[in-house]
Amino acid sequence: MTWLAPVTLAGAHARLEQLSSSHHDGLVEAVKDGELWKLWYTFIPRPEDMGKEIERRLGLQAAGAMLPFTVFDANGRIAGMTTYMNVDAPNRRVEIGSTWYAARVQRTPLNTQCKLLLLTHAFEKLDCIAVEFRTHFFNHQSRRGIERLGAKLDGVLRSHQISPNGTLRDTVVYSIIAGEWPTAKTHLTFQLERQR
Repeated sequence: MTWLAPVTLAGAHARLEQLSSSHHDGLVEAVKDGELWKLWYTFIPRPEDMGKEIERRLGLQAAGAMLPFTVFDANGRIAGMTTYMNVDAPNRRVEIGSTWYAARVQRTPLNTQCKLLLLTHAFEKLDCIAVEFRTHFFNHQSRRGIERLGAKLDGVLRSHQISPNGTLRDTVVYSIIAGEWPTAKTHLTFQLERQR
């Protein structure tokens, strides 16, 4: 798929590289930091399932439905995963999601840097008309983070999915549209400068 081709994105606080099976051990180490798979309201792979998750994401990439990244911190250490997903090339829309970070980098400039890199690429290189974010209704940390980006609430998809534990997920949908991008970019850049 030429519209959403593999790319490396880098800033002062983070680097995003195309996901590779060679990142397996670093991703296992990162997911163990905070035992992230124990969060009931999100899907984060268990250490023993990381290989399957890498294969799943790379399979979706091969089908043109996802561009998965491994997230590296400023020291070059693997810190998590993120993706462009739910790719809609004809309408120039993507979702940024399936993101998780090791506990050691949460509440640091890393997430702001990653979102700035992904959004800049989406709006300024891919010419997206909208970028979407989705999260579980009960994932309040994620919702606050998405709102801090400048994304606007589109709505709630009630009983949208059945979670692995059998509960029903209400999915909260946010987006940033192209006309909002200049202001959102200024805001994110300001946030990064304040966090130094």
